Amino acid sequence: MDMATDTTLLKQHLIDPAICIRCGACEAACPIQAISHDANNYVVDPSICEKCLACIPVCPTGAIDNWRMVPKASAYPLAEQFGWFDLPEELTPAQLAEMGVGADALAQDAPVADESLKTLAQAQAALAQAAVDPAQPGAGTPPASYGAKLPPWSAAHAYTNLYGARAADKTVTATCVGNVRVTEVGREYDTHHVILDFGAMPFPVLEGQSIGVVPPGLDERGKPHFARQYSVASPRNGERPGYNNLSLTIKRVLEDHQGNPVRGVASNYMCDLKVGDKVQVIGPFGATFLMPNHPKSHVVMICTGTGSAPMRAMTEWRRRLRKSGKFEGGKLLLFFGARTKEELPYFGPLQTLPKDFIDINFAFSRTPGQPKTYVQDRMRARAADLAPLLQDSNAFFYVCGLKSMEEGVVLALRDVAQQAGLSWDAIAAALKSEGRLHLETY
Repeated sequence: MDMATDTTLLKQHLIDPAICIRCGACEAACPIQAISHDANNYVVDPSICEKCLACIPVCPTGAIDNWRMVPKASAYPLAEQFGWFDLPEELTPAQLAEMGVGADALAQDAPVADESLKTLAQAQAALAQAAVDPAQPGAGTPPASYGAKLPPWSAAHAYTNLYGARAADKTVTATCVGNVRVTEVGREYDTHHVILDFGAMPFPVLEGQSIGVVPPGLDERGKPHFARQYSVASPRNGERPGYNNLSLTIKRVLEDHQGNPVRGVASNYMCDLKVGDKVQVIGPFGATFLMPNHPKSHVVMICTGTGSAPMRAMTEWRRRLRKSGKFEGGKLLLFFGARTKEELPYFGPLQTLPKDFIDINFAFSRTPGQPKTYVQDRMRARAADLAPLLQDSNAFFYVCGLKSMEEGVVLALRDVAQQAGLSWDAIAAALKSEGRLHLETY
């Protein structure tokens, strides 16, 4: 810590590196870019942070909700935070006094943005009531700010953080019971459908949740690898109904942009799993990116690549409900993008789904001899069908894939609304406050 002369007391916002799974949700949610990261940690810049609490509800583990009382001029600098493996202990009153903090300052808590926001539930409620910035995406408003921080009102209760860095048993052991490649073999990609079984250990998940996988071994610093986060690709009753299992969609990149071979630690480990191999898992994570449960609710899914994992889970759950006669309608629309159909996971099975069950719109950006087409192009082409859904409180929109797709999708929704003579400001505010637009990108 940098010792200095200013002894004004600061309530410094810190991220616990022992709990953080490096998902990037906090950095995406911060409206003023106070959060950044390196290869080791996500950190909060005390010179920028205004304690608005926008990052609190989106964190799947609670790592973001940590605070330390320090003299303002002796705040933990970014360089020090980047090197942490654990949070520092809280300074005692005696230590603060030694650093020059007077008794009057110690008797008062350092102010935060809103002292009434003391709990996660209160922070979520405040965010739900907040007005959406009227500025258009692309003109200074981050696309992520349009995403809802609350789940659909009819979503099932999500269990989170049953296993993790601060849990008594830390990880749960799963067994690989299946590993199938779901895209054609290529030079730059290799996507697998991996099935994990948890045996007798409870591991309940819902469509839209994710888990963390801890690769074996140590990193270049001699420390255990951080967990890597993967979205669950199977519905709540398992990849195989009635079994305590789940599936993941995992892509490993085999070459970088310069054509050099690369081997990612976690994705390589997962794609090479053999039946019977043991995997250390933490989680589950996620309490907002959840599908609605009420009858006749509509689901619009927009994804690229392995962002299809939660969409597959939602689609399969609806298919099972429909097959059992337990679901009373509701539209299911999918906008699915990839460079080519060969790189699109589950391309074959998707084509066998009934047309009256799901409306599928593919977008391929690298098909030889064809113009580049992206998911936002397909959305604009279906504006007549999307506009009524934007106004329907029973319609929910889910976006998952690469971070670069966020702005294009939000702009497409804006254009659809405006072309229909609707107020985008009003529509965007409703989508956010009613838990109807969910963005999960990486």
